[in-house]
Amino acid sequence: MDALSDVLRVVELTGGVFVEGEFTAPWWIAGKIAPEVCRPFMVQPAHVVMFHYVVEGSLQLRIGDGLTRPVVAGQAIMLPHNDLHEFGDTVAGSAVSVAQLVQQPGGALGIPRVVHGGGGARTRLVCGFLGGNEQLHPLLTHLPPVMMVDVSDLPGGGWIGSTFTYAAQTLATGQPGAASVLAKLSEVLFVETLRQHLARLPAEEVGWLAGLRDPAVGRALSLLHAQVAEPWTADALAREVNMSRSAFADRFSTLVGQPPMRYLTLWRMQLARHALGHTHKSVAQLAFDVGYESEAAFSRAFRRENGCPPASWRKQMSSH
Repeated sequence: MDALSDVLRVVELTGGVFVEGEFTAPWWIAGKIAPEVCRPFMVQPAHVVMFHYVVEGSLQLRIGDGLTRPVVAGQAIMLPHNDLHEFGDTVAGSAVSVAQLVQQPGGALGIPRVVHGGGGARTRLVCGFLGGNEQLHPLLTHLPPVMMVDVSDLPGGGWIGSTFTYAAQTLATGQPGAASVLAKLSEVLFVETLRQHLARLPAEEVGWLAGLRDPAVGRALSLLHAQVAEPWTADALAREVNMSRSAFADRFSTLVGQPPMRYLTLWRMQLARHALGHTHKSVAQLAFDVGYESEAAFSRAFRRENGCPPASWRKQMSSH
């Protein structure tokens, strides 16, 4: 299994489609995915990626005051940071909030629809999400605000595009099974978009994604994410990737921006903070989960990195 697959295997990736849209020119709307949108899919992801897949027609997308980006039928656009964005057939003054336009389905099945516009040229799209646990954060941090992919360029792209269209239509009418198909399609779309992005990174690129692309560093990152509780050392990681300790440490530090053991400490702390805020596990159990031999050792490390002991941090979070 390649390094990207190794990392994605532990992020509990899930997805779904939450709106089917039909728009006619002129139209210009704004939106982002809200956490409650994910609840019908029985998930509460720590991190959410929004996407739009254009089934028919075209649109322009803009984030903030940036340039608009054209998207045509057969293309999907991913927003890894779930930024508030505006989109439509043309920039037309103040955007209408998509939340004001959503028509809820009549029965228990089906997804909400948005029908909006001035009666001109038609654009149809499906809006979906990908979610993952805290382990998705390092990946998302290093992705750009917008990523576009031409579905026809993907392996099996013709099948993906036609199935997206069909499943969206059947989901809108409440037919069972379509939601599961769209969830899997959403995951495939996200993974393939990531693969294309990695393939296009310049050779001189540094950072977490560049490290993931490197055979040795990518393997080490996969091991650290998948087996965070292991008693890793730089020597042990170097042996796993068949390098000398010094050569491995230098390569890891150059690409990722920090030594491997420092990266592991920060990663463990990130997982611990998330667990303290989202679970009722004891501090002792969390210490074991993230690779510390004792509660005392974990508490010392946590205080050093976060400025307070884990119990105090949890109490602060629960009061917010």
